[in-house]
Amino acid sequence: MSSAESAMVPARVGVLGGGRMGAGIAHAFLIKGAEVVVVERDEEAAAAARERVNASAAASIERGVLEGPLEQVLDRLTVSLDRGDFADRELVIEAVPEDWALKVSSLKDVERHLNDGAVLASNTSSLSVTGLSAELVHPENFLGLHFFNPVPASALIEVVVGAQTAPEWVAAARAWTAGLGKTAVVVNDAPGFASSRLGVAIALEAMRMVEDGVATAEDIDNAMVLGYKHPTGPLKTTDIVGLDVRLGIAEYLASTLGERFDPPQILRDKVAAGELGRKTGQGFFTWT
Repeated sequence: MSSAESAMVPARVGVLGGGRMGAGIAHAFLIKGAEVVVVERDEEAAAAARERVNASAAASIERGVLEGPLEQVLDRLTVSLDRGDFADRELVIEAVPEDWALKVSSLKDVERHLNDGAVLASNTSSLSVTGLSAELVHPENFLGLHFFNPVPASALIEVVVGAQTAPEWVAAARAWTAGLGKTAVVVNDAPGFASSRLGVAIALEAMRMVEDGVATAEDIDNAMVLGYKHPTGPLKTTDIVGLDVRLGIAEYLASTLGERFDPPQILRDKVAAGELGRKTGQGFFTWT
């Protein structure tokens, strides 16, 4: 890690939620020298969050991405149940599930613990940043920081600008992204932003092709991987993200952008059957 990189990353970062995405976000800042506190809802979730970050950091050392003993990295990690631990953070990123009511209640509660100069961000992949900011006391200090799964390997962060986001925080978000060794794309708040809107559109059409018997899921994915150089096909990506998550995003986009985002029946049926992708072992593919 260069001194220039470390200077661009906030020294004290908070993450609300230590699931797959939250743990990945914590890892990204930890390996660039930040002190990170992850806040979870209970002891069981906190233990799972710590294990995710530990495993991710250990893997980075094994790959040669991170130098130094693992203990030195993990000394900068705190996992807590107390949102009051966000009080001294420069940046706090919310990474709870993609549910409007949960996002709003979580963000409002976190905001009351922050100092006046702190930035609050959401890792939402589709919900309105402007709408979320309207629930806050300081909407000018709020923006979207949409990380991608898996966070350690992803090269992209989508910086989503709300109607009241202060310009200096947009510039800061660009610098933080560069400090993490990733590339920022800056988009104005709109349903699905840029990445989710495009990604979901392709995935829904791929699902319709499976539904219509055009080709197998594997062949459709190979067409995009080999023909268009996508690192992962749209159906396997859906399995990784979670079919339930994709369904929720599609329903939101359909309600805001129209029927072209209506979820196909095959997606609804798989979710109803509990076939949610990698996390359940079965989606459009079988996972072991």
